[in-house]
Amino acid sequence: MLKIQNVNQYYGGSHILRDVSLEADIGKVTVILGRNGVGKTTLLKSMMGLVPIKSGSIEFDGKPIQKLTPYERARMGLGFVPQGREIFARLTVEENLRMGLAYKSAGTPIPSELFDLFPVLKQMLNRRGGDLSGGQQQQLAIARALAAGPKVLILDEPTEGIQPSIIKDIGRVIRMLADRGTMAIVLVEQYYDFAQELADQYVVMERGAVLARGMGQNMEIDGVRGLVAI
Repeated sequence: MLKIQNVNQYYGGSHILRDVSLEADIGKVTVILGRNGVGKTTLLKSMMGLVPIKSGSIEFDGKPIQKLTPYERARMGLGFVPQGREIFARLTVEENLRMGLAYKSAGTPIPSELFDLFPVLKQMLNRRGGDLSGGQQQQLAIARALAAGPKVLILDEPTEGIQPSIIKDIGRVIRMLADRGTMAIVLVEQYYDFAQELADQYVVMERGAVLARGMGQNMEIDGVRGLVAI
């Protein structure tokens, strides 16, 4: 569904992404791991068009998208949950969810399934996003990205600063979405055990390049924990 080939990216004179290639398949969770500062977030932003690539290609469903704007990529079916959540603190939960439907026709209802996935959001529809806990904000950010029904869901460290009980809830939702076989999921994650539990395939990055890749079930055998240890 999403294919990255030989992507290079620079910030000033720094070579941030070095010939990075990976594929995210429907029905699978592709986990990207690596120490801080190796280019993981830059790679996700490049996928969404928030950062233009210097060279290489990005294909979505067989079509090149590297020259498209972020909103054009969103319309095609890419959903993005950024690091730090970036919800609208002054808007209510309902208004935040409606932002995920911004390019749909007026009057498009919020999918009821979002409240099945994250029941707490239904109880807090009229509460401002900034008044939610960190874990609730993360659930809101994921629900907002899911509102338009993406074919690829891209998540940047969804467990950061989240309490363990909500981490389990988020993990369960991610697994459920992948197992339906209608969506590809790309997950950048620092929490190794969470990543290992969800990974169908993994990519380890080091200094902007792919250091290792393989099947999720082989992460321990392949020594991935040691590769990403800080």
